[in-house]
Amino acid sequence: MRLALYQPEIAGNVGTIIRTCAAFAVPLDIVEPCGFPFSDRALARAGMDYVERAQVTRHADWAAFRAAAPGRIILLTTHAEGTLDRFGFAGDDMLLFGQESAGVPETVRASCDAGVRIAMAPGLRSLNVAVSAGIALHEALRQTGGLS
Repeated sequence: MRLALYQPEIAGNVGTIIRTCAAFAVPLDIVEPCGFPFSDRALARAGMDYVERAQVTRHADWAAFRAAAPGRIILLTTHAEGTLDRFGFAGDDMLLFGQESAGVPETVRASCDAGVRIAMAPGLRSLNVAVSAGIALHEALRQTGGLS
């Protein structure tokens, strides 16, 4: 299981996701460019000392990421019909999250193996990307026996 961020824009969200990945021993892939200078200082507040324990791989662009991605790429998107709880995850899946402001472009969406959404109360649009990543990662790990 891996988690991936497509061109993230907010350092605090990335720091929180790095902390989540470290806590669950799940590698994180970041598709650049980021909307902030990627530095220890930018990530330190939210990531705290977990940044040192996380396995983070940065990719120059979507093509480089796609070439390196093992297993299926599962896009978490508000546009999906199927929900997280009804999707069958595999142990080598890559959970992909888009930009905070725009998600992913159609070309990226089209190259993913599946798309799922987190079920929410009617009339609400989305959750914070770091919250969504935690919810989705926990469900995927629960289904695949990856929780300690």
